[in-house]
Amino acid sequence: MPIFRLTEEIAFPPSRLASEGGLLAFGGDLAPERLILAYESGIFPWYSEGEPILWWSPDPRFVLFPDQLKISRTMRSLLKKNLFTVTFDTCFREVVAACQEARRGREEGTWITAAMTAAYIRLHELGLAHSVEAWRGGTLTGGLYGVSLGKCFFGESMFTKIPNASKAALIALVKALAGYDFQLIDCQVYTDHLSSLGAEMISRGRFLRLLNTALAIETLRGNWRFMAEGNAATGTESVSSQVLVACRRRYSCPYFVHNKSLSS
Repeated sequence: MPIFRLTEEIAFPPSRLASEGGLLAFGGDLAPERLILAYESGIFPWYSEGEPILWWSPDPRFVLFPDQLKISRTMRSLLKKNLFTVTFDTCFREVVAACQEARRGREEGTWITAAMTAAYIRLHELGLAHSVEAWRGGTLTGGLYGVSLGKCFFGESMFTKIPNASKAALIALVKALAGYDFQLIDCQVYTDHLSSLGAEMISRGRFLRLLNTALAIETLRGNWRFMAEGNAATGTESVSSQVLVACRRRYSCPYFVHNKSLSS
């Protein structure tokens, strides 16, 4: 399959045109409008420092349905001990930095570049990106962050400094999202860690159908600190999808096919 090179226009080729490995396009930027359109289209950025921005839409897709969450007996016992305090949106920057640091030194390196960090902080400031933090003894020990649109949460990265901290954060997130009738958590690509918690592979076609349904519902936009308190009356703003209309502009085929190497 060809690789598409993006132009300055905010648009993407159809996800079904992605390569066998899921790579669809390169180039463009990480402006909020482009990132939002990417997520709405079943596409996400994933690249390393020194590479062009790469855009992916894998098939199959790894997802977690909130009502399919699996909590092991051991984890249930641990949670009953209340070893972790879980919060939402209290230190988004610190969570992103911790996720970045956790991946430094690994063979595959980190895709959380300075540009990616700035882009997701901007989405957080717009009330569309959120963090979940697990604390123990007043110390940040684990957490995750991602993007929320409609009734879908797109997980980006997670970290843990002590055993089970990231699991505690994820379990708290899934339970909170289930309480707000979220339909889907996009985990993007397979990991054993998320599989053990109930995530599963589905076809890209099914994922896109589920995503379209989830996007038809209002986005819970704003700070999510109330999630930890179970109080929907404070701290957030519910906005209709019409508010994001400027982020959903689609142009008539402004991209072009690029069959050469990405560095060309």
